[in-house]
Amino acid sequence: MRLIGLTGGIATGKSEVAAMLAEHGATVVDADELAREVVRPGEPALADIASRFGAGVLTPDGTLDRERLGEIVFADASARRDLEGITHARIAALMQQRIADAAAREAPVVVLDIPLLLERDLENTVDGVLLVHAPAGVQLARVASRDHLTDDAARQRLAAQLPIDEKRTRATWIIDNSSDLDSTRRQVDAWWREVIEVRPPGR
Repeated sequence: MRLIGLTGGIATGKSEVAAMLAEHGATVVDADELAREVVRPGEPALADIASRFGAGVLTPDGTLDRERLGEIVFADASARRDLEGITHARIAALMQQRIADAAAREAPVVVLDIPLLLERDLENTVDGVLLVHAPAGVQLARVASRDHLTDDAARQRLAAQLPIDEKRTRATWIIDNSSDLDSTRRQVDAWWREVIEVRPPGR
């Protein structure tokens, strides 16, 4: 089973690339989706978050107010580390279960979609790192528009991750998503042919 790490920076378009890889037949394990699972009502992580950050990070129906929590942790590195301490081990355990499930099904390719893969030095846990790249200026404009943020708030979110060009130096393969999706799709198709269809595991 090929285990590919997929990462990028905020607003580089990683989700679009993940969807394209799924269309090719990859089993995609999305760390963001797992992060949502571990903070559902009734899960221990949600109670721990409310204890650390206060009831103000919960909506009236008891679910996590992700926008409010984001405002807190992206403005305070210590708060962000506390949140990671609550969630990361639980997300990792759930991810290992998903990988085991895929192996049991004999899935040929599993893509681990992990935004902080390089920040957490996880590149040695996968067979290679596929980076979705867009220049920092493009990231900034996209995240400000997408999330309706001020420039300062958008810059805070970028600053919480490694600079995209530093990630580029550590990637095995790069998909340039600074243009249109047709260009991105052509690159993904070419990557799949070269890396998955042609090269055997271990090369």
